[in-house]
Amino acid sequence: MKLFADLPVALVALEHVYILVLEMFLWTRPAGLKAFGMKPQQAEATKVLAANQGLYNGFLALGLFWALAQPNPDFAFQLKLFFLGCVFVAGLYGSVTASRKILYIQALPAVLALIMILLAG
Repeated sequence: MKLFADLPVALVALEHVYILVLEMFLWTRPAGLKAFGMKPQQAEATKVLAANQGLYNGFLALGLFWALAQPNPDFAFQLKLFFLGCVFVAGLYGSVTASRKILYIQALPAVLALIMILLAG
């Protein structure tokens, strides 16, 4: 059951590594422009902000990987709850302030992973 519950946590972590790459390295390139629906001028003007945002997504991914690698099961459980909760709140905020699709891309996977972790508890 633990492996089944940890799989969505790993997927959320990998998703945030992907977001890091998009925001930090591909923001002004075709993949970044397409992913975020921006024009080159917009991307160029906001690339420093995007890189900062990408770094924070990397911290979320790192925290989730730390939780998955943590040998103490009680502490690992707490880390998973904390970092998935952070991803969920960030997804909710982003869906209200930036794009509704963030609700489905970021918040929904995090809450599903949270549910799995709580059920495996």
